[in-house]
Amino acid sequence: MARFNTRTVKARPVSAVTSTGRILRTYEGGRGQERDARSELFLLAVSNLVSQQTFYESGGERDDRFAGLVRGLAVTDPSWTAGLLGWLRGEGNMRTASLVGAAEYVHARLAAGATDGPSNRQVVASVLRRPDEPGELLAYWTATYGRAVPKPVKRGIADAVRRLYHAKSLLKYDTASKGYRFGDVLNLVHAAPDPDKPWQGELFRYALDRRHNPDTALPPASSPLLAAHRELMALPVAERRGVVTSPGGAERLAAAGLTWEALAGWLQGPMDKAAWEAVIPSMGAMALVRNLRNFDEAGVCDEVAAQVAARISDPAEVARSRQFPFRYLAAYQHAPSLRWSYPLERALGHSLANVPALPGRTLVLVDRSGSMFYSRLSDRSELTRADAAAIFGTALALRAADADLVEFGTTSKRLSFERGESVLKILGRFGDLGGTDTTSAIRAHYRGQDRVLIVTDEQYTHHRHGDPTRQVPAHVPVYTWNLAGYRAGHGPSGTADRHTFGGLSDAAFRMVPLLEAARDARWPWEA
Repeated sequence: MARFNTRTVKARPVSAVTSTGRILRTYEGGRGQERDARSELFLLAVSNLVSQQTFYESGGERDDRFAGLVRGLAVTDPSWTAGLLGWLRGEGNMRTASLVGAAEYVHARLAAGATDGPSNRQVVASVLRRPDEPGELLAYWTATYGRAVPKPVKRGIADAVRRLYHAKSLLKYDTASKGYRFGDVLNLVHAAPDPDKPWQGELFRYALDRRHNPDTALPPASSPLLAAHRELMALPVAERRGVVTSPGGAERLAAAGLTWEALAGWLQGPMDKAAWEAVIPSMGAMALVRNLRNFDEAGVCDEVAAQVAARISDPAEVARSRQFPFRYLAAYQHAPSLRWSYPLERALGHSLANVPALPGRTLVLVDRSGSMFYSRLSDRSELTRADAAAIFGTALALRAADADLVEFGTTSKRLSFERGESVLKILGRFGDLGGTDTTSAIRAHYRGQDRVLIVTDEQYTHHRHGDPTRQVPAHVPVYTWNLAGYRAGHGPSGTADRHTFGGLSDAAFRMVPLLEAARDARWPWEA
């Protein structure tokens, strides 16, 4: 009689974040699982905004751990590490961590004399996606390793400069507040103009002149944008507000590449209703989202507000902006007018496009312990990991066929919601539940569901019943979504229906249907 080769046999898939089997202690004193170096680096990278304090680690400690992991893997596993860094800056949308990672990758490989794997030049170029980033990378390198910049770094930056430097980027990013201006970058890396961009030679010369001879620098005649900008700059201050209020003012500002950040300085006065209404048509979607309160305070008219609402909630604009979902929660909390509520709700929904509609019954547990509230997502945000966990947990519950949504800390509580209800409305029902007792929450709320998803920092306290994931039968999948990237995990991962993902975007959730279809879930850049 066949014992294994039956019609009901099902493959056990594996996932990328993998435990070693070695037992560690979480920061709360619970028994934790060590992850291999690649898994530890991945989870830290997708949650590390660089120099950000967390409840259990200082910003410096996290940065040192990140840099150390990159340096080690750059030598022992260069292809994987290069793939991570390129993905991190691209689809992962983690700008600073990828720049720091690229610098540490190159430094480690040069120190080790390593020549296998992707070239240092390619790795540097792969993480530079915005015109101000060549200067950012140079600033990090020289502050960390001194003014001697190696050739691979210079050549990778030069490749990016040819790709990224154009007239509009010069006006937006080449400002006096930067330590490394465009001209400084060009002087250091000696980037030759792109042969396919005949205008770039003149632009490079102008960038150098702006840096070294700002009073006499003349924009190249080949750039209508720079000529229009110079014309606006030459206008007497007394005449400038007249440009804003004129019938063609908005078009003229756009043609001169005048950003909303620069407009107030150019006007040398307040950003009033007319100023905002003139510059709004040329603003990007996320600039609009960040300024909703300013629009209300200035009294922007309903017609213009409707145009703003349509743009910020447009699915294509949301996809193009590549913003994390919690950005829309921040805007919702800070914009006083109800006219923005529905557009922001729609935008948040579009930003969660990767959250799967899971069949069957799902238990969703959202960590609302003290450590989740302590760590802000960035220096410029009041939002915390608790906010991010609530957003993603709520989205999972709303999309699932049948879900129990539970918040947990020292205690736990099931949250009620209606199908089709607003994510932003449900978020108001979450609270602050003190310590972390993941194990008790699972024991209290697991009632035979088909899967369990836990959104957490994994730092559970010691519990007599042990590993939280062992409270669920072995054949039932348990998915942990790690929002912090601490070293020790609260349970095993990688095999046997126990899997860990990470990050501040919704992309990780697309792994759940893959695993449940018995398909292995690889690293995102290898999928």
